Amino acid sequence: MLNQSPRLILGQIIIERIVESMCTGFDALSFFPGTTPDDWARHRSWMLQQPQALDPVSGNIVLSIQAFLVRTRHHTILIDTCVGDHKSRPTRPFWDLQRLNTFLPRLAAAGVAPESVDYVMCTHLHGDHVGWNTQLRDGRWVPTFPNARYIFGRQEWEGQQELHRRIPQLHLVDSVLPVIEAGQAQFVSNDFALDDEVWLELTPGHTPGHVSIHLASQGAEAVITGDCIHSPVQCLEPGWIMRADSDPEMAKVTRLNFLERYSDSKVLVCASHFPQPSFGRVVRRDQAFWFDYAAG
Repeated sequence: MLNQSPRLILGQIIIERIVESMCTGFDALSFFPGTTPDDWARHRSWMLQQPQALDPVSGNIVLSIQAFLVRTRHHTILIDTCVGDHKSRPTRPFWDLQRLNTFLPRLAAAGVAPESVDYVMCTHLHGDHVGWNTQLRDGRWVPTFPNARYIFGRQEWEGQQELHRRIPQLHLVDSVLPVIEAGQAQFVSNDFALDDEVWLELTPGHTPGHVSIHLASQGAEAVITGDCIHSPVQCLEPGWIMRADSDPEMAKVTRLNFLERYSDSKVLVCASHFPQPSFGRVVRRDQAFWFDYAAG
C-alpha cells in the first residue's frame, strides 16, 4: 500500500509536502501538444490506477500544486510557493483570483509560522511556483515570509525580466517584484549552495535558468524536480514536451539526463507536480524508466 504521508525523513532533514490543491484543469492533449489520442491510449490504464495521474471523469492531467517544506538542522526552507490566493490569472480561469485558504493553514498544521521560514527557494519563476511569495495585506502585495531570504536564480530572473519587458507578466508584478522591493531577494548563480545539505542543480529547458534542489544528510539524498518533469508519463515518454517549455529540445535532453542520472540510484525524487504521495525513485524496467512510488 502506498504511503500517503506528506512527510519524509532524510537523514537529519525532514521534508514535507504542503499541498495547495490538486489541479485537473489541463487537457492532456493541450498540456502535451505534440501527443495524439493514440499516444495516450497506451498509457491510460496505468495512469488511472492509484495514484491517479489522469482524472477519471475529465481525462485531464492530475497535477499536485504544492510546496516542499524542508527542515534541516539549521534552517527552515520552503521550496516553491504554489499559485497563491487573490492572484489575477485571467489566462488560467481555475487559478484566477482563487480563495482556497489552504496553503498557510497547512503550513501551520506542519508547525511552521510564516515568521519562522528562513529561506524561500524558487526552482523557477512561473506563476504556480511563486504565488505565496507574497500575500495581500491592506491592498498591497507584501512578502508572506517577513524574515526569509528569497533565493532566486540570477539567470532565471534576467530571463523573466526580459520577457516581462516584452509581455507584462502578472505573476512577477504581484509575487516577485514586491519581494525585491522589500529587500528580501538574493540573486544567486546556478551552482549556489546554501550549505553542504542544500544546493541548486541546473536543469534548464522549461525555462533557461530552471534549477532543481538537491538535498543530502547522513548519506541519504533527495532531489526536488521543479518542472524539469511534470507527470509520471514523462518517465516512459521523456520526449513529450510540455506546453510551457521555453526550449523544448533542451527540456527533453535535460529530462532524459535527469532520468539517466537518478535511475536505480539511492537518490529519492520529490516530484513537484506528480500525484500524491509525490515521493519515489526512478527505476529501469523493461528498457524504460518508471516512477516507483513504493520505493519512496
